[in-house]
Amino acid sequence: MQIIITAVGPDSVRLADPIIHYVTGQGANIAEIQMYDHDEEALFAMLIRIHLPTDQLEEIRNALSQIGQLKNLSVRVWSPEERAARPRLAICTTYRQEPPLALLRAIRDGQIRAEPAVMIGNRNACRGIAEQFDIDWRNVGDGQGNTNDDKLVEMLDQYDVDYVVLARYMRILPAATCWKYAGGRIINLHHGLLPSFPGFRPYHDAYAGRMLTYGATCHFIVPELDAGNQTIYQSTFTVPPGTRLDEIIRLGQQDNEPRCLVEGVRRVVNREVQLHFHRVVATA
Repeated sequence: MQIIITAVGPDSVRLADPIIHYVTGQGANIAEIQMYDHDEEALFAMLIRIHLPTDQLEEIRNALSQIGQLKNLSVRVWSPEERAARPRLAICTTYRQEPPLALLRAIRDGQIRAEPAVMIGNRNACRGIAEQFDIDWRNVGDGQGNTNDDKLVEMLDQYDVDYVVLARYMRILPAATCWKYAGGRIINLHHGLLPSFPGFRPYHDAYAGRMLTYGATCHFIVPELDAGNQTIYQSTFTVPPGTRLDEIIRLGQQDNEPRCLVEGVRRVVNREVQLHFHRVVATA
């Protein structure tokens, strides 16, 4: 069984040693290890990908939880194989309703084999969709859209989610949150083709460049912004010369972006791809 361990907390000395020593003492084969130690933020973060028999998963969880309490670390032990037949999703939204609606319809129709455990928003624009599909709704915004990131993490843990889907969630996750769910657990929909059109106005930027082909990108989120090579899927559409910008945005938002998200999530849920050392690779 593949197991991903993340540990995040205030920086100190010898934080990695007890975790590494414990898992290797259990006979684990370490397939990936990454550590982050940033003096300015006083933040320590670590990811370890190991392989162990399935029957050791709960033992590993209990032992590393105790180590986390001892070292003041937030430790998570997760395996994509534990609920491979129907992983639990948290769908995060802001304003746009088309992507989460398309995702929930794909789950309902059997195109994506997953359980929508909770919908989380920093605005209430998509609350009606959650109610339509009888899914718990949680708002982590303050009324102006500013997110309480600690509350977001609390919700993700409370609902025991496998994957976090940012369905046009228009907030940047802090590095600490990204590390807590590192290893290919956070999926984002960007409304432009990466790496050419990043940022908040990719339609406008592509239009200013006189592009005739527009697109969307479904990619894994990693703690380092613009690290590159995390693309899961991209979809495009082409318009005739002279097409107005508002029509281009309408076509992208209503059709192309939802289609891109559905296919990207399907590939991850079906375990066709995974993230390894910040690179998307085909699952063997």
